[in-house]
Amino acid sequence: MTEPTTGSLRVPGATLHYEVRGRGPLLLLIPGGTGGAASFDGIADDLAAEYTVATYDPRGMSASTLDDPGAAQSVAEHADGALRILDLLSPHAPARVFGTSSGAIVALHLLAAHPERIDRVVAHEPPVVEVLPDAAAHRKLLARVQETLHSRGLMPAMAEFAAGLRKDGETAGPRAPAGLPPQAAARAERTMAGLPYFVGRIVPAFMSYVPDVDRLAALSDRLVLVCGEDSRGELPYRPAASLAERFATELLHFPGGHTGLTTHPAGFGEHLRKALCA
Repeated sequence: MTEPTTGSLRVPGATLHYEVRGRGPLLLLIPGGTGGAASFDGIADDLAAEYTVATYDPRGMSASTLDDPGAAQSVAEHADGALRILDLLSPHAPARVFGTSSGAIVALHLLAAHPERIDRVVAHEPPVVEVLPDAAAHRKLLARVQETLHSRGLMPAMAEFAAGLRKDGETAGPRAPAGLPPQAAARAERTMAGLPYFVGRIVPAFMSYVPDVDRLAALSDRLVLVCGEDSRGELPYRPAASLAERFATELLHFPGGHTGLTTHPAGFGEHLRKALCA
């Protein structure tokens, strides 16, 4: 793995840690969950053969610290941080952006709010459940998760959340990805520390976010919506599929499921490379 150049950037209310590798037009990778910049270690080097690849820890995660650790979070605020990284690293040219999960929600907001700075967005399973016809049921899920978090603690809340993401009729507990490489397994262990922040503040703020669908429709020639091959029927799959149908655009499928970036890095990276230039 190529050792990236690292830096820090002051943004309102936080300091963002970012990493840069490669040469060429800027490609910003926005992580989901608690993975941070390290979640892209399996694909960043290959992409750096064609792009200047920038990864970062979202505000409040890993090495990106908040001035107020108890501050509420918002999609717009996280997107502003991503924009400031774009402006720092590619001030005179639009960039390509990839986001997965909660990071894909940030990417959608970035495209809608600042299309002049974006050449293309690839959004992998953004859980914008408010675009779904049964959005009210998912609001109830989020309320149950928060109530469980405050009354019973983190792991019961995570179980409640995982149950809500599963396919209809699936009753088994969350499945651990099989055969993770040692580096990925170590990363998964490190990110456990970020789960209280993620479940308590990112999940409720991001999954209640309402995207500007009309604005995104007008920009759909720059938007590639992606789902995992193994995600069909699961909640994270449905918003991207719904938006692709609404925009009359092709829905692409990448290897693996919602965490395909971790479980299938080689295939995921190759599909992403093609989606960025298609």
